[in-house]
Amino acid sequence: MKQFIDENFLLNNKTAETLYHEFAKEMPIIDYHCHLPPDQIAEDKNFENLTQVWLYGDHYKWRAMRANGIDEAYITGNKSDWEKFEKWAETVPYTLRNPLYHWTHLELQRYFDVHDILSPATAKKIYDECTAKLQTPEYSVRNLLRKMNVLTVATTDDPIDHLAYHQQLKNDGFEVKVLPAFRPDKAMNADDVTALNIYIGKLETVYGSAIQDFRTYLGALKSRHDYFAANGCVLSDHGLEQLYAEHYTMEEVSLIFDKIRSAATLTAQEVLQFKSAMLYEFAVWDNEKGWVQQYHIGALRDNNSRMLQTLGPDTGLDSIGDFAQGAALSKFLNRLDTDNKLTKTIIYNLNPADNELIATMIGNFNDGSVAGKIQYGSAWWFLDQKEGMIRQINALSNMGLLSRFVGMLTDSRSFLSFPRHEYFRRLLCNLFGEDIENGELPDDIAWVGKIVQDICYNNAKSYFNF
Repeated sequence: MKQFIDENFLLNNKTAETLYHEFAKEMPIIDYHCHLPPDQIAEDKNFENLTQVWLYGDHYKWRAMRANGIDEAYITGNKSDWEKFEKWAETVPYTLRNPLYHWTHLELQRYFDVHDILSPATAKKIYDECTAKLQTPEYSVRNLLRKMNVLTVATTDDPIDHLAYHQQLKNDGFEVKVLPAFRPDKAMNADDVTALNIYIGKLETVYGSAIQDFRTYLGALKSRHDYFAANGCVLSDHGLEQLYAEHYTMEEVSLIFDKIRSAATLTAQEVLQFKSAMLYEFAVWDNEKGWVQQYHIGALRDNNSRMLQTLGPDTGLDSIGDFAQGAALSKFLNRLDTDNKLTKTIIYNLNPADNELIATMIGNFNDGSVAGKIQYGSAWWFLDQKEGMIRQINALSNMGLLSRFVGMLTDSRSFLSFPRHEYFRRLLCNLFGEDIENGELPDDIAWVGKIVQDICYNNAKSYFNF
């Protein structure tokens, strides 16, 4: 019987062990999409205790605790940090076969050298030991990144963000690149005209001028796009239910914008037209600058209206959606390609039913200009677990070129989530190892090892020009 999370965790054959330990393990990390707060990196924050670094803002843990019957007071409520951790420790033994069980113990091992199994019996010991370490300079936020051999981080930032913390990090000479990524979801959210007008008001303040018409609106957003580029940005990102590719004219969209500014109710068709126009304009700007654009599609957000009203968004109330993705995605990419304005693109799906759809769609628009120009993004959110990663890898292997894949990311708000790269690498090496030992791939460790290193690091470094 194997030991739990030993050195060969998830490596089920000798070839996999060789590939991981000799090729994958020591590769640096490029985390090209995450939600880490740049202010905490700039300030080189030390967290006061394990709860603050581990449980604050972690939807995955919150959902598990709710499912385990834990009162919200111990999750997002006003209970003490120790009491919240105690309830998390009470929940962990019930997370068997949930990825949280693996992540929890990988993070305890890799960051704190704690090999105990978290449970009510070990909670106080683990909490005290980890909290004591977190108060030392070695466990400041910047050193947590160094500890995991992270070379580049791309955060997720609204167009109106001042990017002062990114500037500070650059001026400090921090050796880990912390770059912004342009995330303009709020700027195209015509579903909520009130919220959109509030957003436009904030944009006016940053832009320094009134925004009365659609042309000026685009100009204001383009100025922010330029500002991001001047501050090192080479990535955009969009979180969408689906791609939008409705037919529109600029005259129609200008009239729709006028309705938005007068707080009139939009028709469903007008909402789609506005979103389609905005999405296309963003993509054109990305292409002009040679950025990589990312599309995260398929989340059904804020399902529980009662809890949303109490807790707000991004609190674990989202799920996989069953949106039709193929036709609009094809139409959107085809228009950009026809106009010669299709930049490097990564598409992530949340519904596993769309795996093969995305894996085949990218092949329609790879044009030979760049290896892996259109990418099928890594397993995302609810799919960011053992089976989800394996299915994504297999779909890409069967229908594209896994060898050109830009690899894993954390998509996380936590500074303790970087062992997810290790988790992915172990699964990747195990799959290659199985194929070699089954005689399905040649026993060419040097070449397969190179491909593994490319997927873990080299492809992303080249693709993003980091």
